[in-house]
Amino acid sequence: MSEGTPMGQALTDLAAQAPDRPALTCGSTTLTRRQLDEKSNSLAWALLDQGIEPGSRVALILPNGPDFVVTTLAIWKAGGTPIPIAPKMPPAERAAILALANPALTIEEPLTPAKPPTPPPPAVPRPWKILTSGGSTGRPKLIATTESGTLENAVLFGLAGQMQENRTALLTAPLTHNGPFMAMASALLFGNHVVLMERFDAAKALALLQDHQVDWMYAVPTMMHRIWRLEERPPLPALRTVFHLAAPIAPWLKQAWIDWLGPEKIWELYAGTESQAATLISGTEWLEHRGSVGRPIKGEIEIRTPTGEPAPPNTTGTVWMRPTTGPTYTYLGKTPTTNWESLGDMGHMDADGYLYLTDRETDMILVGGSNVYPAEIEAALEEHPNVTSSAVIGLPHEDLGNVPHAIVQLSTPTPDADLLKHLTARLAPYKLPRTFERTEDPLRDDAGKVRRSALRAARLP
Repeated sequence: MSEGTPMGQALTDLAAQAPDRPALTCGSTTLTRRQLDEKSNSLAWALLDQGIEPGSRVALILPNGPDFVVTTLAIWKAGGTPIPIAPKMPPAERAAILALANPALTIEEPLTPAKPPTPPPPAVPRPWKILTSGGSTGRPKLIATTESGTLENAVLFGLAGQMQENRTALLTAPLTHNGPFMAMASALLFGNHVVLMERFDAAKALALLQDHQVDWMYAVPTMMHRIWRLEERPPLPALRTVFHLAAPIAPWLKQAWIDWLGPEKIWELYAGTESQAATLISGTEWLEHRGSVGRPIKGEIEIRTPTGEPAPPNTTGTVWMRPTTGPTYTYLGKTPTTNWESLGDMGHMDADGYLYLTDRETDMILVGGSNVYPAEIEAALEEHPNVTSSAVIGLPHEDLGNVPHAIVQLSTPTPDADLLKHLTARLAPYKLPRTFERTEDPLRDDAGKVRRSALRAARLP
């Protein structure tokens, strides 16, 4: 019995069905399905000449752009497994990742081989992707899916995200992160016209939504916050789905997007790159379960107390997950498992089984014996009209043990007293930052991730 249609073959089949339909737009470049198929075919033959075959790992160190997409498709068509690595990753970190990956080939520059554009023999990548973790709590890990590279496996993300066939999808984040990488694969295999941003810019994203009559959009809360701060937000009648994930979203910001576009268009997914389990929630459900990330659609989720016991409903504890259909991933160099695991998130479940997240366990600040969650303070800070981004960390305090310290990016100079007044109306006194710091440096990467542990380490004596 066949395991499914190889990804490369599925893309070639789409090109045969509608060769002149736009498949990819990035900047000033647009490639039709035929052009994307032929370019990736040519490159696949070159990779085959270099010994790439099912199981071969290929490190891909390219920025967002047509070359990234063409090269990824070529790796799949040759049967190889792409390992996207962020070009801006610090050299020491990159070297460690490459040593762990042990790739058969590393691609750091666009390839332009003069090979025939005919499709290579169908091949199934095993596995179809290996991604670095988000790295929000330390050095990234390499996470390999256990799935083979078939059409049926690669479109599961799009199915969860309400993606439809033959539409237009806007991808706003770096393809070296798991969410946007899977969105790219799903969108192309659904026959969508993928509009890819080289780098996120709020005004540009809004223009692309209008110019291309985008039907489906990938977003993270940081991007949604920046778009919301624009002076003008026109109606977007063509936009049917905003699919957001990767980080917690402030309830006020989610409500603002629901009010703007309608609850039926706002969808949220919670899962790790490991994909042991996942939750999903629509904006309509969210209005009835404000603050929730939804109920499990995959795997099992359980909240546990510090002693490891299952927590009663509405009791905050550590989020544990396990798959129900066999191992979903392996860290390179480790054996996959079907046991309960935690990614370090904390939260609670209500009596109806809806999950609510608070923060990462490692990011929690213990202030005089009370638990303080940075994400809650950041959400309140970013409701201030002058705050464009924020990160809250705990710094040592002689009396209380630790106290919150807020690092903020501002659009307009704002005194500490104004920020504190704004927060006092929204937070309990023990949660208020004791100190504020201004910065011009990005606090989050383009995928909305923040490394609080690194920020804290840089501010310790």
